[in-house]
Amino acid sequence: MFGLLFFILFTPGVSEFICSSSDLEMSYTFCDSTAHAFMFNLTPCSTTNKPVWKAALTWIPRSDIHILKIVFNVWYDGAKAFLWKELLCSGADDEYSVCGTLKGETVDSAFDIKGSKITFPKGNYGIVLQGYSDDSENNMLICLNFTMIVK
Repeated sequence: MFGLLFFILFTPGVSEFICSSSDLEMSYTFCDSTAHAFMFNLTPCSTTNKPVWKAALTWIPRSDIHILKIVFNVWYDGAKAFLWKELLCSGADDEYSVCGTLKGETVDSAFDIKGSKITFPKGNYGIVLQGYSDDSENNMLICLNFTMIVK
């Protein structure tokens, strides 16, 4: 499926490679200064033919996930291009498998990234993904800074 899954305790500030191909390069760093037990995989590593990207996420959160708000910011060649906020887990009748995960439990999820149907112009993209354990965006669970270069 996605090959061998493993955990790596990533060093803060060090860029972690996701993939590279003739038309796309992707990597990420963590926004905070704490090491994380985290793995992210993306296939195919391409923007041609408007593929549906398959993503795999394995993560051990450092706190319980009863509420999870995602904030997704995208910059294109230095200009803010997109902002999306979504309350994924509200603590009641949640539909996502990550909801209800307790501190120290493993989140292991595979999903499609539907935005991959967009035609991406060539250039440099900065993508900041923040996850909060409250709706007011005060208690950050995780923050990832993705770099995407479309060639």
